[in-house]
Amino acid sequence: MAVAGFRFEVRAGRAQGGSVEKRLALIGFGEAGSTFAAAAGWECAGAVWDLLADRCTTSSAAAALAGAPLVLSLVTADQALAAARDYARHLAPGAVWCDMNSVAPGTKRAAAEAVEAAGGHYVDVAVLAPVNPARLAVPLLLAGAAAGRAETLLRGAGFSNTRVVGDEVGRASAIKMIRSVMVKGIEALTAEMMLAAGAAGVADEVLASLDASEEPQPWRARAAYNIERMVTHGARRAAEMVESARTLRELGVEPVMTEGTVQRQAEMAGRKELLMKGDAA
Repeated sequence: MAVAGFRFEVRAGRAQGGSVEKRLALIGFGEAGSTFAAAAGWECAGAVWDLLADRCTTSSAAAALAGAPLVLSLVTADQALAAARDYARHLAPGAVWCDMNSVAPGTKRAAAEAVEAAGGHYVDVAVLAPVNPARLAVPLLLAGAAAGRAETLLRGAGFSNTRVVGDEVGRASAIKMIRSVMVKGIEALTAEMMLAAGAAGVADEVLASLDASEEPQPWRARAAYNIERMVTHGARRAAEMVESARTLRELGVEPVMTEGTVQRQAEMAGRKELLMKGDAA
């Protein structure tokens, strides 16, 4: 995990509903964090802390988080709860912690306990599309008692597509996780279909039969896109689907297909030889 502190100036036309604090902090600086920072033009305040000493410009996570009224948690699914527990004690009084990680409602409620116990305000945020190419226009669902406050801060930071869905932590995550059962499940089913069709030498016929029954997108293009998504992001998506499986269990539903999706997403990660040449989106 890494913590990066950023200052940003609200550009003309971006601020919504009045004045906005000029500082935020990121926990995690992978694809999502770096994409948002670049798109918004946030200027690094010079306070960066990382587990790798050569990346640090400050001596501690506390220094990177000091004084930030808005914190975005953007780590991997398996580190979301640990990040809240490890860093909540460094929050400024009354800071808003936006948990934008793809985890189960139960995981977010546990993270909320840590943040609230430390004096912060926890907000469950669901990111409903890839951060690229949407960037700051990516759809965000917000839930929690401080969701309205978080929406103001996020819009002031440049996010343009936000919606509050309730005051109960876990509601936004439930929407995201249950939706993911279909979205990531279709990708996994596509991979299984194409692996079998390729081995049997009948891929063209299988895809043509699907074209005949479904519109509007040809299945060759859909298959290429789904497989590329798994090859590129399979490990992260597998971690997310573990949380989707937990979500279904919390609802009393046995996640039979979802557990299979976890395995297939993980197995596809990095397997570039399986990309459909010339067709990947």
